[in-house]
Amino acid sequence: METIGIIDYGSGNIHSATKAFETAAKDINKEVRVIRVSKADCVIDCDRIVLPGVGSFGDCKTGIDQVDDLYQTINMKVKDYSTPFLGICVGMQLLADLGTEGGETKGFGWIKGTVEKIPSKEGIKIPHMGWNEVHFSKDHKIIDSLRNVQEGMVAYFVHSYHFQLNDEENLLGYCDYGTKITAIIEKNNIIGCQFHPEKSQKIGLKFIKNFLNWNI
Repeated sequence: METIGIIDYGSGNIHSATKAFETAAKDINKEVRVIRVSKADCVIDCDRIVLPGVGSFGDCKTGIDQVDDLYQTINMKVKDYSTPFLGICVGMQLLADLGTEGGETKGFGWIKGTVEKIPSKEGIKIPHMGWNEVHFSKDHKIIDSLRNVQEGMVAYFVHSYHFQLNDEENLLGYCDYGTKITAIIEKNNIIGCQFHPEKSQKIGLKFIKNFLNWNI
């Protein structure tokens, strides 16, 4: 049985994320258990790690840093042991080198880039909130069942800052919102999505199932 660890560091949306993963887990061909993880010791036993995030970049990074050895253990599991990892919303943004929301805050530095405010333009409301279509940049197992869905890959977004990648090779999906918005990123065993799969109904559950079934 695989253990899916949802990192609980006070980001605010842990309940809905956990429920979505529990629902998706019932529909795959292997046994998994979904647990909330709030201590570094518990991360050790996780076969897959999910980092949700709601709020500001700085607050989320502080929340992680305040839990003894939490970041260090996650980093070890992901970088040294190639544990599959999914970052959601601010959980994805934290993978960057730097966040600029409310001042500069260092991120994990796993995927090169910075998190900057979405440019203000006429007719563009900030935050970017609601449904938007995701376009795919290349093939990847995490989106195998999503590329050709009849209704299109439409997901739910809520954010004012976006991930500006240094290397387009890490871009898996994007959407248009006055500018090109990074929607899905990838690097080796690491996946990040700016949208909320737990709020994206059937498409979101498909995305979660793909992550749970993903063999690197």
